[in-house]
Amino acid sequence: MPDPGGPVRVVLADDDVLLREGLARLLARPHFEVVGQAGDGSELLALVREHLPDLVVTDIRMPPSHGTEGLDAARTIREEHPAVAILVLSGHVEVEHAMTLLASGQGIGYLLKSRVLDVDDFVDTLGRVAGGGSVVDPALVQELVGSQRRHDPLAALSDREREVLALMAEGRSNAGIAAQLWVTEGTVEKHIGSLLGKLDLPDSSSDHRRVLAVLAFLEAR
Repeated sequence: MPDPGGPVRVVLADDDVLLREGLARLLARPHFEVVGQAGDGSELLALVREHLPDLVVTDIRMPPSHGTEGLDAARTIREEHPAVAILVLSGHVEVEHAMTLLASGQGIGYLLKSRVLDVDDFVDTLGRVAGGGSVVDPALVQELVGSQRRHDPLAALSDREREVLALMAEGRSNAGIAAQLWVTEGTVEKHIGSLLGKLDLPDSSSDHRRVLAVLAFLEAR
């Protein structure tokens, strides 16, 4: 968790220098401080070990092979420094990689790079992840929800429950979901209780646990 009295200290990692510098300039604001930039997984690990930031923002694919170096580094960071929040950026939806990451604990996020274009929403996402929340790109949720199979429990969900599920996965609170859908918090609570019951998942007071429970269930289908 970042120091409540200070800025969120961030390490950025991406081999695309223009994108990395763009993110650094985007975070040149009072509530954030970029303490390091890396162009590959090894450099990212070295910077995290040196600075112990509050948040790491990393691409999944980086040199030398442009495979999963960023994701591998994120896993190592989570093992060595579980308090460091991690937001992984990806050029397109990669369900397997996202599920592996999201199962690793609190303060974790998976976002498509295209979301960076919405600056206010992106900055809000960084704050939520740094604060210990879980954020899942809506495109990933749609990918999972859209791949229904026969006898899939998701088929029992109403359209409204699907909307609530997608917003839950984005890390939104009940109040945030209510504001987005223009309904009361009580209505949202009823939808969440209903959809978790249909998915045979126990309710929880923790948005983070609910998100991971739902995604873990979808992965196991």
